[in-house]
Amino acid sequence: MADATARLKKSGVEAPSFEARLLIEHALDLNRADLLSQSERILSDEEIRRIENLIARRAAHEPVARIIGEREFWSLNFGLNEATLEPRPDSEALVEVAIENLRDKIAPRILDLGTGTGCLLLSILHEIPSATGIGIDIAPRAIEQARMNAEKLGLTPRADFRIGDWLDDITEKFDAIIANPPYIPSPDIAGLMPEVREHDPLRALDGGKDGLDIYRHLIPHIPHFLKSGGFTLFEVGIGQADDVAGLCRNAGLVDVSKHRDLNGIERCVAALRSKRS
Repeated sequence: MADATARLKKSGVEAPSFEARLLIEHALDLNRADLLSQSERILSDEEIRRIENLIARRAAHEPVARIIGEREFWSLNFGLNEATLEPRPDSEALVEVAIENLRDKIAPRILDLGTGTGCLLLSILHEIPSATGIGIDIAPRAIEQARMNAEKLGLTPRADFRIGDWLDDITEKFDAIIANPPYIPSPDIAGLMPEVREHDPLRALDGGKDGLDIYRHLIPHIPHFLKSGGFTLFEVGIGQADDVAGLCRNAGLVDVSKHRDLNGIERCVAALRSKRS
């Protein structure tokens, strides 16, 4: 533990002791209580090699979640792979707003565009037992992972994951359409932390010159796929909320609102299809 912590600290990892413990627990298949109770245990050469391999990967800035193969989100565990973004706490703001707007609806239908691990849709379905939904992603491996996550969480009967290109091939209308599209401006990609730049899929990060390409592509078509009174909800990058809100208004959506994450950043934009439209 001491050696692993020192190596991670030297490499610039922000929480070296915490992450060293997580990786050692994973390498030895132990929980925290077991690790503490076995602190004097002598490790085999093979166990040492496993630990050193994981620590070396983290010291090279591979994210812990990528090494372990899963990440906690909304108090649920989601598997991830090379085709999916790593779920992050910022996105929980979107889940919170969606649940608030859907809780009183009868058997709501949800469309999740660019679903990745399925963490947004599956977290909402976990909280609203009457809800069902479709998750769309262009990457077959992402859909494979989302289906595995749904099965692990016991949500397969209510979650349909499909390979697709945004709204192409969608024929029904929904109570809610949610999305966490790529929103990093292309010139900013090179300056991202290596944990993001080198391990999250570029397709899920790069939002074009100003980060808004996908919003411009999607939002004008969103009203056609919403039921009367249905809502859409987009995660946005820092400083993008006003622009995305404007795109929603230009598309004829109403009651446009902005919502902050736990860090106080305007993280998502919601808008309704008017009941009169």
